[in-house]
Amino acid sequence: MLAGMKFGGTELVGLIVAVSFAAGLNVYATVATLGLLAHAGVLDLPSGLHLITSWWVIAAAGVLFSIEFFADKIPAFDLFWNALHTFVRVPVASLMAYGATSQLPPEKQMLAALAGGAIALAAHGGKTAARVAVTPSPEPVSNIALSTGEDALAIFLTWFASVHPIMAAAIVLVFLIVIVAVIRWVVRALKNLFHGAEDELAGREPSNLNAA
Repeated sequence: MLAGMKFGGTELVGLIVAVSFAAGLNVYATVATLGLLAHAGVLDLPSGLHLITSWWVIAAAGVLFSIEFFADKIPAFDLFWNALHTFVRVPVASLMAYGATSQLPPEKQMLAALAGGAIALAAHGGKTAARVAVTPSPEPVSNIALSTGEDALAIFLTWFASVHPIMAAAIVLVFLIVIVAVIRWVVRALKNLFHGAEDELAGREPSNLNAA
């Protein structure tokens, strides 16, 4: 997929892993970056992804990225925005992984699509979990900083994967480990919160009955 460079199986896997993760963070930035890299001659996209090189697609992705750039930085609204984009980021990542493996047998293409979607879902889930933790903050600076960092990471990973796909995949692997750990911590904290509320309610019920 790289101009003047033959991709082996490992490099192709690395590219799919990194781009899928980037799409899970910001799919519009990822698509626009891929298209611009192709036009710059950095990437020689396979036939399954030639649509991304269309200036119409690049322009549409750029406009949508501009909208997301602001919408994703509004506290509380960003949670709704990210929930809605579960149905955008994951399917698009799957389609890109499927198109990137157009030279492979159909069963391997389906496997790549499933893997791409799963990685995008993990990135999207980690992004959403981070927003849930940050949104209650009374100031908007943390939301803006977090969103800007996610946008920059999506663009950087897409570019870096076009030059060093294996290293980019290694970076994603570290992020995936962190995301799994964070999500498990959030789930455990929520369970403890609900159990604590139930215990407190149960402890108050007898006194309320006696008072009655």
